[in-house]
Amino acid sequence: MKWTQTLIPTLKESPSEAEIDSHKLMIRAGLIRRITAGAYAYLPLGTLVLNKVINIVREEMNRAGAIEVFLPALQPLHLLEESGRLAVFGEDLITFKDRHGKISALGPTHEEIITDIVRNEVNSYRQLPMTFYQIQTKFRDETRPRFGVMRSKEFIMKDAYSFDVDYEGLNKSYQLMYDAYCRLFTRCGLKYIIVEADSGAMGGDVSHEFMVPSPVGEDVLIICPKCGYSANRERAEAAPIPAENPSALLATKEVATPGKHTIQEVGDFLKVSPSLMVKTMIYVAGGQPIAVLLRGDHEVNESKLGKLLGQKEVALADHKTIEQVTGAPVGFAGPMGLKIKIIADQAASVLRNFTAGANKADMHTLNVNPERDFKIDQVANLRFVAQGDRCAKCDHELEISHGIEIGHVFKLGTKYSDALKAVYLDANGKSTSMIMGCYGIGVNRIIASLIEKSHDENGIIWPLSITPYHVAVIPINMNDAAIVQAANQIYADLMGVSGIDVLMDDRDHRPGVKFKDADLIGAPIKIIIGKKFVETKEVEIKLRKSGEAFLVKLEEVKSKVKSLLETLA
Repeated sequence: MKWTQTLIPTLKESPSEAEIDSHKLMIRAGLIRRITAGAYAYLPLGTLVLNKVINIVREEMNRAGAIEVFLPALQPLHLLEESGRLAVFGEDLITFKDRHGKISALGPTHEEIITDIVRNEVNSYRQLPMTFYQIQTKFRDETRPRFGVMRSKEFIMKDAYSFDVDYEGLNKSYQLMYDAYCRLFTRCGLKYIIVEADSGAMGGDVSHEFMVPSPVGEDVLIICPKCGYSANRERAEAAPIPAENPSALLATKEVATPGKHTIQEVGDFLKVSPSLMVKTMIYVAGGQPIAVLLRGDHEVNESKLGKLLGQKEVALADHKTIEQVTGAPVGFAGPMGLKIKIIADQAASVLRNFTAGANKADMHTLNVNPERDFKIDQVANLRFVAQGDRCAKCDHELEISHGIEIGHVFKLGTKYSDALKAVYLDANGKSTSMIMGCYGIGVNRIIASLIEKSHDENGIIWPLSITPYHVAVIPINMNDAAIVQAANQIYADLMGVSGIDVLMDDRDHRPGVKFKDADLIGAPIKIIIGKKFVETKEVEIKLRKSGEAFLVKLEEVKSKVKSLLETLA
């Protein structure tokens, strides 16, 4: 492709709307343009990259035995009602009313659609297992779209769904997808880690996330550098905190804390560390209030709490309920004297002589101790891992970092097949629910994540597998007939080589502009035809990533480029 025959609108400066490097560079390099909040157009350069990523994804899905389908973006609400996810998606769901008054949704995901198809078309164990996949646009009404294509209202996903007769089959299907993800992310040039994850709205008990470690990632990762344990924040477990053995249990003492509601306010006022305080949080689960005790410097993990209670949803009680249960306004709840079930996080359960609310307005109690002063009904791991926690497997200190989620695989079990009655007849003629898995990849995020991790002050550094162009041919003077003739010959020679994508910068611009643009768009190899060619008939071949340069005779350019591409692959 010649530059003058395509559209690559590069920018010298980063746009004000862009917050992170990948967003800035995707706009500056002319890959994308913002159309409205959370929606981007892919320009020619971006489309080339997008299609290369999609091709890799498609090849690996096919290699793993998945069958490609293409499902509608429009979804009837009754399927989401059948699965119970209409309320789960809530305001994230983009809906509209058609001319007949029917309300439909733009698909946020396609579990219900594929399950509906399979329940109508598959009825025998002889037809299973099957795994279907598609590459399709999804829609979610993000509250705050940000970071360009990293978090947008419409995005491209590869989603796959497996259907098996039993859990042994699910394990095999899951492993096939897991391995395919490893291959395709590696082919895309990504350095990723795999973490245990919480299944969230998708359901199921087992899931893994494929993450690209990055300080701009919105997901929190917990990693053990010694044994390799890794999990996302929602799933991570830490080693139990050892019990304290104080010399004596001190007598309780009520102290006035006027207007001090938060842990930080009370701690500062009483000169007590939050780690020596217990906060009593009143939740409502299954219509009943419960008290959750947490160390003052820890946060409750509501996903863990919900699973412990067997409830899909748990919520903090309203002010009226809190006052009814504790007899005090919000901010002064404590465990002493409560008549409801008390669940303590493990770290809170081993504290002694701690400070807690007194269940009286503007009052707290010092030297509170379990068993002596109140009874704990249940102890469980209910908190997020915090700085300083140790690994549950090897006792090494855990590290907390951030990452970008690029893929997620789930063992769904029968969550959707039970709800939508997707059943098959087994060998004995018995009707049995299909066992499902689902597997998602954020196609747009692969591109943004790669750029986030692979760039320098001059622009993008692409891997060969997804670069829009492998080679940029740069004649520095379009008014010099010899230079132009040599550039055209190199361009024609390389265009004739299968697997090499070539861009010739035939613009009548200053050399500096061409060099900067070539670096900005990230072509792995630059071929510069300039003054050296006029003097010695040699052209300069320069590598984008290392900066290494070679002087090569015109007739040797093709073989040298092929050799370099093999080395870079």
